[in-house]
Amino acid sequence: SLAADLQSFVPGRRLDDNAHVMMRYTSGARGTLWCSQVAAGQENGLRLRVFGTKAGMEWGQENPNYLWISPLGEPQYRLTRGGPGSGEAAARMSRIPSGHPEGYLEGFANIYAEAARAIIARRDGVALDPAVTFPGLQEGLEGVAFVDACVRSSKKNGAWTTLNL
Repeated sequence: SLAADLQSFVPGRRLDDNAHVMMRYTSGARGTLWCSQVAAGQENGLRLRVFGTKAGMEWGQENPNYLWISPLGEPQYRLTRGGPGSGEAAARMSRIPSGHPEGYLEGFANIYAEAARAIIARRDGVALDPAVTFPGLQEGLEGVAFVDACVRSSKKNGAWTTLNL
């Protein structure tokens, strides 16, 4: 379930330009989401932060080559895109050597390349490598259900609302 507060601060703007969403997952985890087109001084501050019982991690689009890991009771460390410890999936998605920034457009290229792998496997009648991953119809439906629940919650003054999945 979620509770959302959507606002439109720019006069005349028909779509919301700022959103705060609190989320409760079926696993018991909790989450918050803040999306804004009106955060003064932020060029494109997309940032993901995840905290668990054993560690936290943070990634920011404005410095996309690094993933910061913060193990509980240990020093924070940084994984570099395509570098040691980043894993096979990250290596497959890296198109240029470490130290050279990859960006926004390459992210879309990775999705297209993964979709092409799935299409080729289907055409050739071979099993798709389980490491291949890209969003499909289900993820699209879940995204629409999330936005719908946010709108319904905000119209009820941020009432907790169930997603229709």
